[in-house]
Amino acid sequence: MNEAVLVIEDEPKIARLLELELQYEGYQVTKAGSGTEGLERYSEGQWDLILLDIMLPGLSGIEVLRRIRARDAVVPILMLTAKDSVEDKVSGLDLGANDYITKPFQIEELLARVRAALRLAAAASARKTVHALEQEAEQGTSDQLQEAQEEWLTAAGLKLNEGTREVFRDGQAIELTPREFDLLVYMLRNQRQVLSRDQIVQSVWGYDYYGDTNVVDVYIRYVRKKVDNGFTPPLIHTVRGVGYVLKEQS
Repeated sequence: MNEAVLVIEDEPKIARLLELELQYEGYQVTKAGSGTEGLERYSEGQWDLILLDIMLPGLSGIEVLRRIRARDAVVPILMLTAKDSVEDKVSGLDLGANDYITKPFQIEELLARVRAALRLAAAASARKTVHALEQEAEQGTSDQLQEAQEEWLTAAGLKLNEGTREVFRDGQAIELTPREFDLLVYMLRNQRQVLSRDQIVQSVWGYDYYGDTNVVDVYIRYVRKKVDNGFTPPLIHTVRGVGYVLKEQS
């Protein structure tokens, strides 16, 4: 346990008691004896929790609270007060105090409230971190989707977008079945390469496909009919005895 606690308390005996008890519990403790000094110490360090007396010389505890909250909405602040009026508590809570401890107090109760405030702050920080990571992941997914949607595979007048699964030839939309689409993607990604039937089957149908490789001929015919018939130049070519190739010139 290495949490840093700032104690802003003008009564020396109480401040010393808090310092000793908190140090015994493993906290790092810094003391300030007035509101002005408390703000100075606050500005100089990074604090996990602040114990703030409401009745302070110079700046009051309420004013110190207001100024800290104007800069920091996160650090837990526990108010110490000899007053038990509802008005004081409401005023402090409205300005952002996390809890109130009325003097005289039992040190065990104070330490329990310190632990509870630190647990709540840690949980809030963890939720914030998770939310930030989720947003980052969502943004990354969005960016990847955007990139995918903007990426077009092209050959002559043929255009294919993997993200949106759109296919056009000379500006005319072409409807493909999922298998036809996968086959055309593979051929576009391997333009000008002669692809054997075995290569096409493994890449488009998968290694666990045990059917006849003649299925490739059937689907090549389907795709060729949709993307080549009625368009020039023809893009899908047969290489006898080997397989098929997609290229602009035969």
